[in-house]
Formats: sequence, C-alpha cells, structure tokens
Amino acid sequence: MAGSAGNTAGTATGSIPAAPPKAEEHMPVGRLIAFFAMVLGMFMSILDIQIVSASLSEIQAGLSAGSDEIGWVQTSYLIAEVIMIPLSGTLARIVSTRYLFAFSAAGFTAASALAATASNIDQMIVYRAIQGFIGGGMIPSVFAAAFTIFPPSKRSIVSPIIGLIATLAPTIGPTVGGYLSNAFSWHWLFLVNIIPGIIVSIVTWNFIDFDKPEWGLIKKFDWWGLASMAVFLGALEYVLEEGNTNDWFNDNFIVAGAIASAVGAVIFFYRAFTIEFPVVDLTAFANRNFAFGSVFSFAMGIGLYGLTYLYPVYLSEIRGYDSLMIGETMFVSGLAMFFTAPIAGRLSTLMDLRLMMIIGFVSFASGTYIMTGITDDWDFYELFLPQVLRGFGMMLCMVPINNIALGTMPPARMRGASGLFNLTRNLGGAVGLAIISTLLSNRQDVHYERMREHLDWGNSTAVDQLSSMASNLEAHGLEGTTGAIKQMVNMVTQQAVVMSFSDVFLLLTILFGCLVFGVAMIEKPSPQVTGRSGGGGGH
Repeated sequence: MAGSAGNTAGTATGSIPAAPPKAEEHMPVGRLIAFFAMVLGMFMSILDIQIVSASLSEIQAGLSAGSDEIGWVQTSYLIAEVIMIPLSGTLARIVSTRYLFAFSAAGFTAASALAATASNIDQMIVYRAIQGFIGGGMIPSVFAAAFTIFPPSKRSIVSPIIGLIATLAPTIGPTVGGYLSNAFSWHWLFLVNIIPGIIVSIVTWNFIDFDKPEWGLIKKFDWWGLASMAVFLGALEYVLEEGNTNDWFNDNFIVAGAIASAVGAVIFFYRAFTIEFPVVDLTAFANRNFAFGSVFSFAMGIGLYGLTYLYPVYLSEIRGYDSLMIGETMFVSGLAMFFTAPIAGRLSTLMDLRLMMIIGFVSFASGTYIMTGITDDWDFYELFLPQVLRGFGMMLCMVPINNIALGTMPPARMRGASGLFNLTRNLGGAVGLAIISTLLSNRQDVHYERMREHLDWGNSTAVDQLSSMASNLEAHGLEGTTGAIKQMVNMVTQQAVVMSFSDVFLLLTILFGCLVFGVAMIEKPSPQVTGRSGGGGGH
C-alpha cells in the first residue's frame, strides 16, 4: 500500500507510481564514474581499519616493536579517523566534495606509501594516524553523494552498494591482510593502496561536480569546536581501545583520558548548540528516523566489529590458526554479504523496511545464538552457518537502516548527517570491542575459578584423569605428576576461555533480539522524493 516503509526509494508496495520526468532519472556518465571511484576510495579507507589486525605479529617483528606498542598501529588509525568522520561534512561544505575527496584520496595514498617505508614503530604510528585522519574524509562523502545525486528510484541499487562496502570491507580485512602478509610481506598491507589510490584521486578530481565550495565559511569556522571535538572523540577512542589492556581506571592514563574526553564533550556540545556555524551540525538528530537509525547503526557497529574481532581471537588462541587460515574462514561472511546485497536492494522496493530490519536482526541473532554452543573443537564447518546468518542478517539490516536514517534528510543537511551516521557505527564498534574484550577477560576468570573449585583431590574423576595424564607422560620419559598438573591447568584455562566466548555470543544474541522490538520506534517513511539529482549536494 502507499506509504510503505519499504518504499524509501519512492515505490509504493503494490502500486506503480507515476514515472518522474526523464531528465530527473538520467544520470550523467561522469557522475556515475565519480561515484564508483568514491566507493573504491571508501572501501580502501574502511578496509585499512582491519587489514593489519591479522598481521600485527609480522609488523611487530619487522619493526622490533614491543607488545605494548604494536596495538597502536590500529589504535592511532581509529582515533584519527573518528575525529575526521564528523568533521568531513563541514569541510565538504567549505571546500566542496571534489576538493575534499580528491585531496583525501591523494593524502591517504601518500600516507599508505609512508607506512610501507616505516623503519620503527614511532614512524608507523604517526603515518597510520595521518592515514586514518585523511582517509576518514572519504567515508561520509560517499553516503552523502548516494542520497543526493541519485534519484530515489535508483536507491535500491546504490544503497546496497554502500551498505555492502561499509560492512564487507572490515569483514574481509583480516582475509586480505593475512593473504598479503603471508604471500609477500607486511609492507604490502599498505603498498596495495597506491595504484587504486592514484586512480581514485585522478578520477574524482576530474569528474566530481556535485556541489560548489563556500569559501566564505572559513571565516566562521569554529576552531575551538574542532579542538574540543578532537579531544572528546580522540580521548574517548583511546579509553575504549586501551581500557581493558591497561586495567581501566586503575591506570592513570585511562583516568586522564576519561577526564579529557568529558571536558572536551562539554565544550564541544556547548559550542555545537550556541555557535552560528558549528564544526558539526547536530540538528540532524531532530529527525526521528535519523536519530533511531543512528542508534541502530551504533548497534550494528557492535555486531560488525565485535564479531570481526571475536572469530579471529577464537581461531588463533583456541584452534591455533595462522593469519591466512583465519582469513579463509572469515571469508564466508564476506561471501554471504556479497550475494545478499542485490537481494536486499530488491527487497527494499517491495516490502516495509522495518520488516526487513526485523528479519535481519533475527538472522544475526540466530547466528550468534548458535555460537553460544561453541566448544574448543569447532572448525570451519561448525562456523559456516553462523557466518552465513551473520552476513545475510548484516546486509538485510544495513540497507534499510541507511535508507531510513538518510533517505528522508533534506539535501542541505545530508553531508553533516552522513558524517554523524558513520560516526555512530565506528563508536559502536569501539564501545563493543571495549565491552567484549573486558567481558572475555572477566568471564574467563569467573569460569576458571568455578572449575578449579571442583578440581581437588576429593574429585575421583579429576584424580583419575590426572593419573592417566601422568602415566602417559612418564611413558614418554617426561616428568609425570608435575607435567600432568600443568596440562590440567592448561585444559581448564582453555575451557574457561571457550566458555567466556559463549557468554559474549549470548550477550550479542540478547542485544540483537532486543533490537527487533526497537524497530517499533521508527516512523513509517512516506514515499516522498528526497535528495533528488540536481539538489546541489547540500546547498
């Protein structure tokens, strides 16, 4: 019926609307070329968040870095990127999408080349921060372009494309990184960006014509707002990334980071609501669907980055997989997303978007529920169905969330809104990873203590198992009882780790189960035409 939420693209379910004028449906070839070049740039930027995750040990060895330093190869990128993402909307308005994207692509490419030449960990951290900050400018621009330069009738095509890239890139990051570092060397994690980066820079410079710069806004730019936002988001990202490793508020740096983030937040929000031209336009949250869409995006960030972290940790610590084997196993989710994208695009024109979201959340929750039964011998085949359900559910959620959040935003607010929308996904990932890593550690301790209480000399089963293990060791000329006790401790520790994974998967199941009921808070989008071609891209 008319007004279906599935009709964000402007097609009412069960009826055929009047065809819009041909001039509005026609897309110049140059704009199509520019858009797909932008999509490639966004893919590179998001991919580089996770491309190093499976190869940190190789980078650590190559740079002679300490175990407490190597994590900053990823953390520095994330901190810098999370600052640029919300800022990009304002920058695009001042300098235009053409200047922002072309220079971001060129800068990202140059920073990638520098990272490949790093000779010590300090250089690598600096180059990765530059790479993340500049690359962050490319991500929201693609979302804004998709919802401003394309007519709504094409949204069923472009929305799955950007949804696929936003979810597929971090998912296959460990796969790509594992293959490159195994087949070549860790340097190729960054060198692989150079040729595509040059192409993207040239194409976007020559073909982007979506909007014009507003140079006069430089005089109104809120530098204090930028500084406070950088402190607020940068310190928050640091606390979330490093908190569990540094025992949270028992560490002075974490305490200082939390205080700095709180102070920065107060100053930032004060200026955002009182300055004539704030560094980030928060009025987009007055749109109810955008606000709830951002909440769902935050939750999807938890699921997306949380599982991209959980699976490799399990496969590495419990199954003993190397980076290439982890990548090959994780690739299942990527394939599921790839094949689901066109289905999701088609369904978005045929059914209520809220129903699509419910199906997606149920699919995702089903995959994590299956994982609550995980044991230490689960392998590729046991992980296959949960990963398929995860990939299918992710795409079936992301397409309607994108459409609901951004599909009804006026073009004038689109660039700022797309930055905020992408920020919520990244912050969701950061919060999710912090909670997951803390839960894994705490629940492991709880399960270990519970099992240890039952492993005493009064437990005949435990004593028989210990005696059997000691006899086996002695038969091989090894120390019996002492060695058997060490083996028993290792077995208990491993089981505690696996049980902690089960707890986290249960928590994710509950989260996505609750999101099903949250869909009721979304207003049914009306089949209005928004973000039409020729809208100025944000004027």
